Amino acid sequence: MLYQQDRIVQTKPGTVPQQKRYLDEMPGVPLQDLWLDINMVQPQASERTGYATQKPEEMLERIIKLGTNGGDLVADFFAGSGTTAAVAEKLGRKWIATDLGKFAIHTTRKRLIGVQRELKAADRPFRAFEVLNLGRYERRAYLNVGGRLSAEQREQALVQKEREFRELVLRAYKTEPLDNDSFFHGKQAGRLVVIGPINLPVGRLFVEEVITECRKRGATRVDLLAFEFEMGLFPAVLEEAKQKGIDLTPKYIPAEVFDKRAVDRGQVVFHDISFVEATPRYAKDRSTRDRLTLRIKLTDFSVYYTQGAAEAAIKALKDGKNGVICDQGQLVKISKSKDGAVKRAVLTRHWTDWVDYWAVDFNYQSRKEIITVPAGAGVDGVLPGFEAPQGEMPLEFERRWTGGYIFENEWQSFRTRRNRELELITAEHTYDHPGRYTVAVKVVDIFGNDTMTLVPVSLG
Repeated sequence: MLYQQDRIVQTKPGTVPQQKRYLDEMPGVPLQDLWLDINMVQPQASERTGYATQKPEEMLERIIKLGTNGGDLVADFFAGSGTTAAVAEKLGRKWIATDLGKFAIHTTRKRLIGVQRELKAADRPFRAFEVLNLGRYERRAYLNVGGRLSAEQREQALVQKEREFRELVLRAYKTEPLDNDSFFHGKQAGRLVVIGPINLPVGRLFVEEVITECRKRGATRVDLLAFEFEMGLFPAVLEEAKQKGIDLTPKYIPAEVFDKRAVDRGQVVFHDISFVEATPRYAKDRSTRDRLTLRIKLTDFSVYYTQGAAEAAIKALKDGKNGVICDQGQLVKISKSKDGAVKRAVLTRHWTDWVDYWAVDFNYQSRKEIITVPAGAGVDGVLPGFEAPQGEMPLEFERRWTGGYIFENEWQSFRTRRNRELELITAEHTYDHPGRYTVAVKVVDIFGNDTMTLVPVSLG
């Protein structure tokens, strides 16, 4: 039987016959907890994203195959570069990936779009995915006032929390506090500093109040720090402030401000706002179908980045070293020779150099953001004046609109490590019915910050 299966090997007459065995028929060695057969991601590997803690796809493939079957759900709550989600998608698993870091989310988003394109080119199935911001975690946690307190005690505790929050932001921004000023919170390098509300976006009325208070004091330079700004606020209010003699610089407060270790180490970076301009391009042929067809062109992306005085950065740079700074809306590489000579090279020569990714939702207001909260609670899930006993959950829930909409990536263009080209006009999009629509255009810059603008269009 073994001879017929060609399983007996005898090198020459008189030698002992041996049985031929194949590797995949051997029982093998039980898998150990130290895997030395998987290499780290190599510098030239096609899967490499440049993310500092990226794991090899081969390792995640082994883990997912060991623990799941096709169609199972895989979750990674520290997504990083998105390796788990990318491998799960390739293996036909459902997946959930979360991360608090904006670079992690942006890297994962681009990577998964790349996976979709690979699977489509190979005529293999793939699924659409959504990128959702599920809440203001750090702010809600920071403002949480626990314990059995009266309404007055709770209000006092909340005021104290907000005071501590402002002190934390001022320390992260390296600002000298102004304890005796009724409006402004600090000053830095000859500029006043004011902090917006912790749980509300800054709107036009607040900005106008900042301008008014500056004029009362004869101040001409002010930094406005906030977590959120109302959409469409800029750049119009910056021009209005400039006309009134006020140099107004809005800056985003990053989530890292709640990490006291990062604050103590001076690692918190406050990014400036940016402005997106996009215009619709309607079809020239006004036939019935073409009257419902358009394309969106990205026409401008203005940035106002400046991370501090360039001269101070040059002074701090050691001889023989180089660094990159933001100065007057430009990204500049500074090199200092061993004898102290300084060279400057502008890295961003055109507005498109700032854009890393942009996407379009052609009917933004078609999908409301609906959440499930305890009956009678606010949109953040908190029952007014009520603290549920630990371990117990309210029995009744209701679905509620947050007032926002879900952005759907219906078209996107982005740069990769291998392809730095960026398309500036979308493919044609045809609507089913004539009418007025709101197009949302989202841009993610080279720092990972995202900015969105709304473009009203009318078709038919």
